[in-house]
Amino acid sequence: MKDAYKKSPGRPRSASSHQAMLKATLELLAEVGFEKMSMDAIATRAGVGKTTIYRRYANKDELVADAIESVREEIRVPDTGSFWGDMDALIENAAQITLTPLGKQAVTMIISSASSNAKFARVYWEKYLLPRKQAFASIIERAKVKQEVASDVDAGLVFDTMSGIMLYALIFPPEEAWTDYIRRALKLVLRPMPK
Repeated sequence: MKDAYKKSPGRPRSASSHQAMLKATLELLAEVGFEKMSMDAIATRAGVGKTTIYRRYANKDELVADAIESVREEIRVPDTGSFWGDMDALIENAAQITLTPLGKQAVTMIISSASSNAKFARVYWEKYLLPRKQAFASIIERAKVKQEVASDVDAGLVFDTMSGIMLYALIFPPEEAWTDYIRRALKLVLRPMPK
């Protein structure tokens, strides 16, 4: 009978404490970066004990991964009926997320943390970039079937190129609109199929 009152190891913790942990983690990531952020600082900012954090997470990597996951928007694969319509939808969505003060701050933090810490780079790649790269590949595959792009287009390389162009244009803003610049650059990379 005594065992019936034991807490199960997987018992959910306070939802408000958990949200406070995730929020504190994201704020500190933006302020000091992954390397300088400590579990003590997260606990203090969240208003919880460090043991509360360690009941949920074995280490900082796991906590950061969960924090990134918590703000990741659901990945929507556009299907406008044309490849360039899909590209326009993706570019517009990226602009809405990135071209805000918070978006620019997040990009700065990500670049800084990922370039100086391999663990953070891996977590960000697995939790954020890889699912988007896979979704992008499905758009390219659909365009190949419809013969809108060449059959030998490397979807992964196009995604990496597009990501690089977006970051470059964010750090060094072009004279034209950010979205127009991205479209124009992509059209150089993805020339239409010959008629």
